[in-house]
Amino acid sequence: MKSMVKGSIIMKTIIITGANSGLGFECAKNILLENPEYFIVMACRSIEKAEKSKSELIKMTKNENIAVMELNLSSLNSVRKFAENFKQAGYPPLFGIVCNAGISNSNVGVTEDGFDIVFGTNHLGHFLLTVLLLPLVEENGRITVVSSDMHNPPNGLTYRGAEELAHPASKINDIYSQSKLCNLYFTYELAGRLSEMGRKITVNAFNPGLLTDTNFHVNSTRSFSEDFMKKVADRIGYLSESGKALADMVTKPYYGENTGKYNDRGEEIPSSELSYNAENAKKLWESSVNYTKLQKDETLDGLL
Repeated sequence: MKSMVKGSIIMKTIIITGANSGLGFECAKNILLENPEYFIVMACRSIEKAEKSKSELIKMTKNENIAVMELNLSSLNSVRKFAENFKQAGYPPLFGIVCNAGISNSNVGVTEDGFDIVFGTNHLGHFLLTVLLLPLVEENGRITVVSSDMHNPPNGLTYRGAEELAHPASKINDIYSQSKLCNLYFTYELAGRLSEMGRKITVNAFNPGLLTDTNFHVNSTRSFSEDFMKKVADRIGYLSESGKALADMVTKPYYGENTGKYNDRGEEIPSSELSYNAENAKKLWESSVNYTKLQKDETLDGLL
């Protein structure tokens, strides 16, 4: 069991999905460098890769307040297993969850539960993870969902609805954008429900920009046309800057004052008009509860 007190510092835990590389790694690094009171749990699909990244983080930050736990967001069983293992791990109280891991359009297929792999990983896995862990999140804790400004692509987007996204009849070319829109629907719906319950847990979305300097987009950008790249030139983000901005959003006091907001690399801005469709958000929530077979006794009383 990890000590909840180090010297005079009261420790708190932050879970970061996909923390072994890219944005998640940079977020973890910045938190470890600047905040001795936080214990980081790297929630990753590959234990081997995560352990290697953990060693790198310790070497870079001289901070050993970090652990690795296995999590495959494309498997609802893995998500449930992670939640149960975390409850038994004895880590410091849970302060934050950073829903960062994600996959791109280039991934095709279905999850072991039969859902589209992008929808299942980017939305459904994080939905279940967050809702299962909410009873453990302390008051004034934070849920941060990494979305993308590609929820509002240059050529526009028409929301397809949960059923088509979960069980598409054929490949959906804009599935990544659809999943990032779902991230916002989840953020706004959860923020509203917690506020109505009087819970002081903030839920906000983060846009890192189009990160062309990560493994996530290295392959994706090759298929982008020159015309498309011109259209998104103002959306390009940089890993070091976005990682720092995300870490600040998770830890800095002034980010804990608002909920249900969309943060673009440190600046609170409106998301797309479509993302504020409350009916879409409510229906996605209800469908997600059904898809994950969530029970009322698995989460906060009154949330479902």
